[in-house]
Amino acid sequence: MKRNFHLYFPIVFLLAASLSGCGSKGGSVPSEEESASDSGPVALTVWGAEEDEELLRQIIDSFQEEYQGQADFQITYQPQSESHCMDALMADLENGADVFAFADDQLNTLVAAGALEPIENAEALRSANLPEAVDAASVNGTLYAYPLTADNGYFLYYDKRVFSDADIISWDRMLDVAGRQDRKVSMDWSSGWYVYTFFGNTGLTLGLNDDGITNYCTWNDTENAVKGTDVAKAMTAMAKHPGFLSTDDAGFLEGVRDGTIAAGVSGVWNAVAVEEAWGSGFGAAKLPAYTCAGQEIQMASFSGYKLIGVNSYSEHREWADRLAQWITSQENQELRFHLRGQGPSNKKAAASPDVQSSPAIAALLEQSEYSCLQRIGGNYWDPVTTFTAEILAGNPSGKSLQDQLDAMVEGITAP
Repeated sequence: MKRNFHLYFPIVFLLAASLSGCGSKGGSVPSEEESASDSGPVALTVWGAEEDEELLRQIIDSFQEEYQGQADFQITYQPQSESHCMDALMADLENGADVFAFADDQLNTLVAAGALEPIENAEALRSANLPEAVDAASVNGTLYAYPLTADNGYFLYYDKRVFSDADIISWDRMLDVAGRQDRKVSMDWSSGWYVYTFFGNTGLTLGLNDDGITNYCTWNDTENAVKGTDVAKAMTAMAKHPGFLSTDDAGFLEGVRDGTIAAGVSGVWNAVAVEEAWGSGFGAAKLPAYTCAGQEIQMASFSGYKLIGVNSYSEHREWADRLAQWITSQENQELRFHLRGQGPSNKKAAASPDVQSSPAIAALLEQSEYSCLQRIGGNYWDPVTTFTAEILAGNPSGKSLQDQLDAMVEGITAP
């Protein structure tokens, strides 16, 4: 999936007053006695990640089997990136998917747009799911979506045949080990989701203002114990290192499979593919520390959750709600883990021996001590990409690092 979670904030100005929904065609979940005779075929469109197609088709088939005879189902799956779900939905909300998977950072905007309504069986979901996942699916204490996974963060994948336990403690040491073997340690610097890792534990701050739209950011601070330029210098050294490669998710997997990448920063959505490629060499751990301003700083991360939403404009809202419940049930979260390696939000599923023994899930849990829930405004992403692109290109503009940091922060905090 994705993992650059852009927020579509311009609509908030127009729709912030619509938190209770606009033009909703919602209704209660149908009783077991309701049948296909009520209103003809029940046509539902489901959006989910392309890589989840096989999983979702199995879940949809089992749903139709479970409720066979109660409705004439016509359920269509369509691939849609979870990271860009909101943008696609906002393009035509009334004709958008009935049921859709999305990243939790999009929740506030979807609620403000009237795309989601409060969940009716909220208490049952609260008791069944991890508290952090429930919080991620809520706005001002009201639950608006169904928790699906508690794993939308990132950590370190590494090949045990290349790196020792001592190596993976230090990012700098890993770069040296990889470089000597003409291999790479990868990370996606085109995405601010990952770039946060270098600033997050330095005392430099980033977050969402009380207006829920604009950001505050001190990444250009010159007075902090770790200055913004200290981080920028460390990143500049990394970019020049022969053992480093900035690449996206597709490039990471390609490098893992062809042997050029020996370690990389990614998430559980790639666990199955990485383990297939590395076999007995497959390893996962929390992110290492990196050298900055003469000290070792533990790399930070954003944490996140995947949610299932039900479109408030759905013509068959009752069945859409029931399908969302089915997709996020304990049994289907366990199926998701076995087929896709994704960590459940359901308490019982998360406590299962298989989940608890997963190296990727264990690494994510270890990294969670150094992570925070992503809550940032849409102006964050592009300035960070511009900043890192300049560093990766060797600073062709010739601007000082402080000037580049100032420009980035000005963009991030823009109204």
